[in-house]
Amino acid sequence: MSYTIVYDANELVTGPANSAETNTNKRTGDGSSDSSVRPVLNVESNAAIVIEGGTVAAIDSSDKLTREYPTENATTAIDASGQCVLPGFVDPHTHAVFAGDRSDEFEAKLRGKSYQEILAEGGGILRTVQAVREASVDELTDRLLERLNLMLAAGTTTAEIKSGYGLDTETELKLLSAINRADERHPIDIVATFMGAHAIPEGVNANEYTTSVVEEQLPAVEKQGIAEFCDVFCEAGVFSVEQSRKILEAGTKRGLTPKLHIDEFENLGGSQLAASLSAASADHLLQSTPEDIETLLEADVTPVLLPGTAFGLGGEYPSLEPYRKRNIIPAIGSDFNPNCYAKRMGFAATLACVGIGMTPGEAIRGITDRSAAAINRSDSVGTLEIGDPADLAVLEIPSYRHLPYRYDENVVGSVLKHGDVVVETSDPSTKH
Repeated sequence: MSYTIVYDANELVTGPANSAETNTNKRTGDGSSDSSVRPVLNVESNAAIVIEGGTVAAIDSSDKLTREYPTENATTAIDASGQCVLPGFVDPHTHAVFAGDRSDEFEAKLRGKSYQEILAEGGGILRTVQAVREASVDELTDRLLERLNLMLAAGTTTAEIKSGYGLDTETELKLLSAINRADERHPIDIVATFMGAHAIPEGVNANEYTTSVVEEQLPAVEKQGIAEFCDVFCEAGVFSVEQSRKILEAGTKRGLTPKLHIDEFENLGGSQLAASLSAASADHLLQSTPEDIETLLEADVTPVLLPGTAFGLGGEYPSLEPYRKRNIIPAIGSDFNPNCYAKRMGFAATLACVGIGMTPGEAIRGITDRSAAAINRSDSVGTLEIGDPADLAVLEIPSYRHLPYRYDENVVGSVLKHGDVVVETSDPSTKH
């Protein structure tokens, strides 16, 4: 019998808290000793996890499982003494495939220029579009693979990646091709999203470009067969609610599930659109009202908050109160892109705690099972239950609460994807 075992973990987080649990080896919590704080995580203490055939076969006390599955007989045995094991992180919102450098725009923002002003001057997305159009698919793939390596080393095992820096049929297909090539070559599972409606290219108006997305780009994307989702930037100065609806309904007819960027700078009513289309997620939500959030939650649209964007722009963070009232935890994404150059989900968790006010436990949920829901992967990633794919991160810290707490370092040691060690700790106790 071939198996992998990770044993003697100080903490092993399996997923959402189960209040019915009575096993004395289990506890629930959010990293707080305050009993008034709602427990959100199920945490196994002094635990082990056994993996067979790429899936979780057993979780129990380390003493019990190391007797049933001796470490000396394992194909791989990882000593997690004093460490914490978490489900692999799920990043539900990235623009990780791009070319060019916009570091000077960071300085411009510090001098007081807004995102919209930079875009109106031909910078921002449009500047990246020009660089992407000049890059080959091989160049885009190679750059994406380099970024994915860093994301994986920081614990991300599943990531959504959008196109959207092409704004014409040829370049959007090139971006999706680069995403697909990277998916074939890299351990991170990639979920591809078509976002031709990311901005309005120069020389056309919004209505003209909306028509081109519907009549030219979407048929080509369907034929290519890579994208799973269709996303639109429904925002003032970009795409109106009606233009967004037209694109997303056309995408749905071609087999693409809707997603939306909404309420980042202005509230146009995008939450009602997301709800009416049964979108998988609605993302940003900085200007959303409590009523908007209620509309999304009633329609089972997963809200995705992107605190790195607020941090990078020096802007406001969304309120957590509408979610707390419904006992719902929003998903947390990195929004990794040239305007938000942050790849580590651990840092996104820190910002979710400090900027939004989530507890460490809520933040962990935000970057695991809740993010999985935002990309329709709740049945396959984001938790560590019996039968789940064995995607996990072994953190060189005693408790999950240290992940957002130690925000200036990568605390991830080993990463396993489908049970295979894809990032290896330097600890010599690890046996392969």
